[in-house]
Amino acid sequence: MPMMPRSLLWNRTDLPGADHVLLDDRRGLLARGVALAVDPLPYTCRYEVTTDETWATVRLEVSVEGAGWLRSIRLERAAGRWRASTAEQGDLDAALAAAGKPPAGIPGIEEPHRLADALDVDLGGAPLFNTLPVRRLGLRTATPGAVHRLTVAWVLVPSLVVVPSEQVYTVLEGGNVRFLDDGFEAELRLDQDGYVVDYPGLAERVGTEVRR
Repeated sequence: MPMMPRSLLWNRTDLPGADHVLLDDRRGLLARGVALAVDPLPYTCRYEVTTDETWATVRLEVSVEGAGWLRSIRLERAAGRWRASTAEQGDLDAALAAAGKPPAGIPGIEEPHRLADALDVDLGGAPLFNTLPVRRLGLRTATPGAVHRLTVAWVLVPSLVVVPSEQVYTVLEGGNVRFLDDGFEAELRLDQDGYVVDYPGLAERVGTEVRR
């Protein structure tokens, strides 16, 4: 397992939780993260994302674990096609029912061809993933007012259901962006490398970034 030269940490602001990421972005992105949250029930989410040198995603692996259940998914893109493989131990839906919550559904995606236009992935609750289109499209240094409409492979957590998501990124002054997804809107404050510093309603970065 390669050592990572950078470390970022976010606190969730919408609910108790945190997200710690180790990454190498010298040629595209290789990142490993661990996220903790309490809703819809307590879980630990571990993920690894790999892009090519243009920052287009080629692979995402995610596992989510709670009391009595574990789900995992592997998404890969090759030759313009996405492939998903999933596994489950225990019963997440039973755990949700016991907590009075609705069922999660079946992990993965039944019709991968619906992701044909997606070059980016988005993992629910993880601010790192907004950086993928920001870096791929050069939004940090783009002209304010520029608008990009994208299809993204959105992975819901903790269910690991994958859906195509239509997202809009608008470049703002200072290299920040406005993010719009199915009626949800937020102005994301970015650092000089395009990583989220403040995501209103979701997370804010804390501590000092570590680089080696």
